[in-house]
Amino acid sequence: MENFSVREVVEQAVRAERLGYEFYTSMAERFEKNEGLKKLFETLAVKELVHEKTFLELKDMLGDEEPEAWDEISEYMRAIVESEFFLGRDKALPNLSHLQSPQDAVRFAMGFEKETLLYFYSLRDAVKEKDIVDEIINEERSHIMWLAKFKDSFPG
Repeated sequence: MENFSVREVVEQAVRAERLGYEFYTSMAERFEKNEGLKKLFETLAVKELVHEKTFLELKDMLGDEEPEAWDEISEYMRAIVESEFFLGRDKALPNLSHLQSPQDAVRFAMGFEKETLLYFYSLRDAVKEKDIVDEIINEERSHIMWLAKFKDSFPG
């Protein structure tokens, strides 16, 4: 198994944010009749674009030197990226037709955010610019909290 470089790991983070944007945008359109859910998904979509930009800036700051113990970190990062849930087959969002209800969409979004958060924690361990990744980690945590609050508003 070929190792990722630090740059490739950050590129995957950029890709994850783009996929998050696409997911939230499509969910806002699908559930446009539910004003609260639509607004939540639109807000999350915008946040994903901000994160994407931040990771692109981080990529520009990175040197060519790999961190200590990079082989182990790289294997772990590849395992996350190749998981079906994180980026799906062919590195695109999986078929979302199974998300028929707002509850399904929110549950899926929470899972996506949690998986992304794991990835970003590992990325944080690998780069010197920890403060940049910390900001995004804190934002991702808030996404999970927003989704959890919305999920709790569903009856039964």
